[in-house]
Amino acid sequence: MSDETEVVTYETRGPVAVVMLNRPQYSNAQNSKVTYALDAAFSRAVDDDSIKVIVLGGHGKHFCGGHDIGTPGRDIHESFDRLAVIWYDHVGKQGVDSRFARESEVYLGMCRRWREMPKPMIAMVQGACVAGGLMLAWSADFIMASDDAFFSDPVVRMGIPGVEYFAHPFVMNPRAAKEFLYTGGRFDAQRAKELGMVNHVVPRAELEDAVMAMAERIAEMPRLGLTLTKKAVNQCEDLMGARAGMDSVFGLHHAAHAHNAEVGADSLAGLDARAMARANKAADGEA
Repeated sequence: MSDETEVVTYETRGPVAVVMLNRPQYSNAQNSKVTYALDAAFSRAVDDDSIKVIVLGGHGKHFCGGHDIGTPGRDIHESFDRLAVIWYDHVGKQGVDSRFARESEVYLGMCRRWREMPKPMIAMVQGACVAGGLMLAWSADFIMASDDAFFSDPVVRMGIPGVEYFAHPFVMNPRAAKEFLYTGGRFDAQRAKELGMVNHVVPRAELEDAVMAMAERIAEMPRLGLTLTKKAVNQCEDLMGARAGMDSVFGLHHAAHAHNAEVGADSLAGLDARAMARANKAADGEA
């Protein structure tokens, strides 16, 4: 059993580093402490020459229920050493001045930083992969999911056009991305696989073994070959507009935050984690 006082756990299995979100009591909700713990774990794996592949997963029932917008560990007003972008500290600033600085670092900036790691990363997804959880999975090179996994970006319910790392049109086709966002509903693992977002779907009990088998197979390749191949594919994706598209949507994202704060209670349209969960369950027809 992992120590749940650690928000991220790290272990090595031969040439594979296994990095696991470890807030299962909160569906592995991602606060800033988790973000920087993930970055430290990824840096450790990159610096270890014996590691060829990284696996990213989550302890417990769910991979990740999204950004932390309501647990006792929410740390939006805390400072951390900034690593992803050169930006001033968001703490002590107001409005867009604070939100844009923070999210440029901990959300868009970190996901881009992780996407560019020179070692392949597999996302191992079970249960919920929602909103901020999508961003973590999409930072990986590909996704292997259990048959009970589901994917959702319900933030349009807040009047916000998708999460900060706006990879939607690239991880699935644009029409599917519109359905995904317009409805805020769930795509199950099989649907996600049909759309190209997920590489493999396996029974829940077989997920870890299947992921480790894939990681070990990849690890047989030369490290530099893997690094250059990853960079080649990422460069092509960026030439197709991924990076520029994300930059443009990030601005729209913050226009929505500012609108919410101007006309309502806060930048999230007054929706906390519980309110979002209730609305999402109702939309999906759950009791």
